[in-house]
Amino acid sequence: MPTKPKKLPTRVGLALGSGAARGWAHLGVIQALVEAGIRIDYIAGTSIGSLVGAFFAAGKIDMLQELILALDWKKFTTLIDVVFPKSGIIEGKKIANIMREHVPKTRIEDFPLPFNAVCTDLFTGHEIILQQGDVIEAIRASISIPGIFTPVRKDNTFLVDGGLVNPVPVSVVRSMGAGFVIAVDINHDVVQHKTVDRASHRARPLRTKSPPIFTGPEPIRRILEAWNKKKWGPPAKVLPQIRQWLRRDPAPNIFEALITSFNIMEAQITNTNLRLSPPDLLLRPRLGDIRFMEFHRGRESISRGYAEAKTQINLWRKIR
Repeated sequence: MPTKPKKLPTRVGLALGSGAARGWAHLGVIQALVEAGIRIDYIAGTSIGSLVGAFFAAGKIDMLQELILALDWKKFTTLIDVVFPKSGIIEGKKIANIMREHVPKTRIEDFPLPFNAVCTDLFTGHEIILQQGDVIEAIRASISIPGIFTPVRKDNTFLVDGGLVNPVPVSVVRSMGAGFVIAVDINHDVVQHKTVDRASHRARPLRTKSPPIFTGPEPIRRILEAWNKKKWGPPAKVLPQIRQWLRRDPAPNIFEALITSFNIMEAQITNTNLRLSPPDLLLRPRLGDIRFMEFHRGRESISRGYAEAKTQINLWRKIR
């Protein structure tokens, strides 16, 4: 049962940070806030935070949680639409289609709760805040990690992941009118957990009827398997190099190098931004062991987000 709400003296904003699969922790945070009787008046999200934030703003957060809890690794791989890697290796259309099926109000301005999605202009490096228009397009742009997802073309420019400029959008929520900001940083301990670890490079056979073409970290192997099924496929002369990337012990492959570099960059930007624009309540669930594409670990992420929020809310109430 929700506890008796303690009224805040001002409007409350929620800033949901980027962090790929770790982002399901945001659902646990929201659950704890609701139980504590804390009403959210504004919400802004970056990358995976924009996806969760959009469902919350649309009043569909329970539906999203049902989808996440039913998501296993096999179901997740069906959402990966691999394309020829011109500007990214995942198109993202399947993910967008799933979201469109479950969010009937697709325009941001029609949501019952004010919502902003944070993106980056790939040409100028400027922060782009999407406050109106197609919410699925906004989310798709906000989650577009460079090199992984293809950018989204909008108004004669290309938009990519907002984590490049504002991984935890405290400043955005304040600009929306929030006087009290709750921020969720889901990347703070990723680097300490050494996202690229040696154990992940051990070759493991795929459980398929035919002999596996690739071995290595599960998410990467699945992507490359899908890639190989395309008629154009990777050129035959490239396959030995890919196998070497995935089997060599100490050296990270190109995908892990990209993702780890992105994590390091986001952590540094987040620390700087939080010093310049500190939230009133900062939540930092410990999620460093959950890797970039382990979206099937939703139950763990949600539980950790919930536990962190409950702890910090209780501490905050004691010192008020």
